[in-house]
Amino acid sequence: MKKYWRSQQDKDFDSEIRKTKHEPKGNLEQMLDIFEDGTVEAKSNRRDFLKLCGYSLAVTTLVSSCENAVQKAIPYLNKPEEITPGIANYYASTYINGSDYASILIKTREGRPIKIEGNDLSPISNGSCSARVQASILSLYDSSRYQFPQIDNKKVSWDDFDLEIIKALEANKENQIALLTPTIYSPSTKKAIEIFTKKHPNISWIQYDTQSASAILKAQKLCFGKEIIPDYRFNKANLIVSFDADFLGSWINPSEYIKTYTDARKLSDSLSQMSRHIQFESRMSLTGSNADERHAIKPSELNLLIAQLYNEILSLKGKPTYHITPPSTVIKELAKDLIEEQSHALVVSGSQDLNAQILINAINYEVNSFDSCISLDTPLLNRQAHDEEMNILLNDLNSGQVKGLICYHVNPVYNHQKGNEFRKAIEALPFSLSIHEAPNETSSLMQFVAPDNHYLESWNDAEIKQHSFSLMQPVIHPLFDTRQFQSSLLKWSNQENDYHSFLMDTWKTNQYPLQKTYTNFKYFWDHTLQEGVFQTRLESKVKVRFADIDIQKVMNHISNKKQTPDTEIQLYEKVSMGDGSMANNPWLQEMPDPVSKICWDNYLNISPKQAKELGVETGDFVRFESNIQLPVNILPGQAYETVSIAKGYGRETCGKVGKQIGINVAQLVNFKDDLSQDYSLIKLEKAEGKYAFAMTQTHHSMEGRSLVREASLEDYKKNPAAGNEIDHQYDDAGIYKKPEFPDHRWGLAIDLNACIGCGACTIACQVENNVPVVGKKEVIRVHEMSWIRIDRYFSGNEDKPKVVFQPVMCQHCDNAPCENVCPVAATNHSREGLNQMIYNRCIGTRYCNNNCPYKVRRFNWFDFTGADSIPNNRHDVTDMTLDLKRMVLNPDVTIRAKGVMEKCSLCIQRIQAGKLKAKLENRPVKDGDIKTACQQTCPAGAILFGDLNDKGGQLFKVTSSKRNYHLLEEIHTLPSVSYLTKIRNIKS
Repeated sequence: MKKYWRSQQDKDFDSEIRKTKHEPKGNLEQMLDIFEDGTVEAKSNRRDFLKLCGYSLAVTTLVSSCENAVQKAIPYLNKPEEITPGIANYYASTYINGSDYASILIKTREGRPIKIEGNDLSPISNGSCSARVQASILSLYDSSRYQFPQIDNKKVSWDDFDLEIIKALEANKENQIALLTPTIYSPSTKKAIEIFTKKHPNISWIQYDTQSASAILKAQKLCFGKEIIPDYRFNKANLIVSFDADFLGSWINPSEYIKTYTDARKLSDSLSQMSRHIQFESRMSLTGSNADERHAIKPSELNLLIAQLYNEILSLKGKPTYHITPPSTVIKELAKDLIEEQSHALVVSGSQDLNAQILINAINYEVNSFDSCISLDTPLLNRQAHDEEMNILLNDLNSGQVKGLICYHVNPVYNHQKGNEFRKAIEALPFSLSIHEAPNETSSLMQFVAPDNHYLESWNDAEIKQHSFSLMQPVIHPLFDTRQFQSSLLKWSNQENDYHSFLMDTWKTNQYPLQKTYTNFKYFWDHTLQEGVFQTRLESKVKVRFADIDIQKVMNHISNKKQTPDTEIQLYEKVSMGDGSMANNPWLQEMPDPVSKICWDNYLNISPKQAKELGVETGDFVRFESNIQLPVNILPGQAYETVSIAKGYGRETCGKVGKQIGINVAQLVNFKDDLSQDYSLIKLEKAEGKYAFAMTQTHHSMEGRSLVREASLEDYKKNPAAGNEIDHQYDDAGIYKKPEFPDHRWGLAIDLNACIGCGACTIACQVENNVPVVGKKEVIRVHEMSWIRIDRYFSGNEDKPKVVFQPVMCQHCDNAPCENVCPVAATNHSREGLNQMIYNRCIGTRYCNNNCPYKVRRFNWFDFTGADSIPNNRHDVTDMTLDLKRMVLNPDVTIRAKGVMEKCSLCIQRIQAGKLKAKLENRPVKDGDIKTACQQTCPAGAILFGDLNDKGGQLFKVTSSKRNYHLLEEIHTLPSVSYLTKIRNIKS
């Protein structure tokens, strides 16, 4: 039986936690005081129980005196036609944040947005949402947002603001002004910018992406004559080779890539083929952790390996080769595999070296990847910025050639490597204007601040991929005195139309003529707005021709890179924090990194071997660049003599949550203007001090058991039960009668072959079920509240480990150990197979938690939600109990108070809603009617919910698979949640 393990550092850290862990001080009554239903009988029963337990009369008096908080409701004077109290409305819209994109549905209750779902009609996001998309709804209710226009930090009216802006633009009409934005892939916004710059011809438009694809754009231009980002189709590839492209995490468009990647890796009784994935990288990325074969390399070796691979492919095809270092055995075998696959192989690279991207194009061309796996006809449009344009802008600012700057949703002072130079240049400008939702390091320096609407308050459109459009519509009136960016541009261009009318006019002119279904524009507009998406045409297949490029020059450039003995450092973006623009979002701050399992921090990842040489352990500090200190995280799989640090932390001008969390590293690494270099060199030395990480992998561990069952694809083809031969046969005899489920028996199945560990499900669950945020200190004390966690385990050698992810929530056991130990029957089993929690009964003994082998129950040690009935028990480090932020709460789910145990309910509120809908339609519940929050948001489609009694349902078919097993079967808890074995496509 294969053993899975956490890293030794995880275990050592866990040991320290257990030594120092302590519970909140105070009388037990401070933990027991929770929901009262107000009846004399209920209060009497609770008093009797407390006396039985030997507690004082004071406790009884305290409990008896608790009263429910007064809830006030204001009725509608005139009820809006589209709103029925208690019934949710859904509106199609679009999420845009820099290069992040998703077509979405927004759930509202009584006009209040509370949840985001993916739009199933979108061919790009395919009904899924990332963690950042899910969490973005909380930023709508962020009290730190700009709430009115400002001039020199003073509040003004919009009329006065517009007059001053127009006056300033007129006064500077002889001076060059730069409009700096992220990549704009909204056709209507581009048109508004065009009108604005035409009205003010001295204004030039520059695009800036914190994580650009400029090397890919230039390489495509040189190789194929089109400056585009190709449409990579991972579902068409039998063999995927990635050179440091984290396409499941942060590279180009992961929301689309996750779905297409996992589609090619799902297995069933009728499908026994899956893609094979090989990854070359330095840090253990989310993509690398899912690879069938992973090679840890130094960043300086990356481009040379690409060159060797191209040379070997030429050699195998009998073509002239180039003089270069002979390839390794791995590269030789890889070249053979690529040739064998031909048009069903795909090679990608995250390198910012133009020469490397040219060779990637050449490799794909030689193996005919452009026939099926890559399309140049439907390119992505979300990362169009060129890195060198920012350096040109900075030089123009410093020289005085550009005397004004307008910034829209960019923050170069914080996230550009020359941020300090941008700070000085902006401070010296005679005219500066920021258009942003919330204060940041750049906007705080600006003379004028025009607060932008949140995207949920805005009209807009998007064309993330050529010919694929989506619409954005407001679902709530602006909460503050804000105005969206496009409306401001039109106002300052003397346009009469508001942006909504402008948007409709643009679609009437451009998109409406491309369709043939509707003869009336209003019908077309209403239909598209309802569906949220619109595609104009199918792609045409044009034969791709590779340009005549001097490959020898490319090879020489790569070969001339010298190896050094210094440690190489890389920067990367986490799937939670991204570039740091959402740093003030507590849901994302408390979301553990999929690989390190650390939240509320960034840190320096280092390999176990190098850590031993330096004499450091996880939490120790290291020093580099003479005065920079960072705590280290020893990460199995990190390449030797390399370190990596996450960007997006260390915000100085931010709301309460994100301010001074971690360290800003954007400006710590000096790339010396060499935009082709993806790393920098440092010398590490151990420093004094110890740092405490909030690391969730150290809690609730079950390693040492048969947790994740796996097999190779070759073994699976021979025997579908491969890796799942462990069979625990039990009779049903026992002290309890076997439960019967006459109507429904709800269950869940998780395909470990599809789950990539991205964590989107954890945020979706948090939003849907009002799961509280506890803060870093409480996470360290093992008090996190997440109802679903994703366990990460390593197997094999710590220098080249295999990684597995396993989502774990309440298993809803038919023979549940928690149920028979609760003294007040607060947890019981429903007639539909659900392990229920009755919050009003729970008195917080935590016996159920102690008796749960899966450790999935959560106890409210403090009043995290504002639902407590005794004052002065509040623990709210992130201001989640402010009235504004409480608007995000789901009214269908109880707000739990201190002293109450909680856990996954399989979204019982959704189950009830689905049953009620079926009842109103006079029909039985159909398979697929009900989806849990985790299932609905999962970009990989790894989670399936349904009725185990439905013999024709998809869940019944999946659980009948020979790959299906239950967690900890040997203890006979009979869970309703099951897993499908992990299959690796490893070449024998």
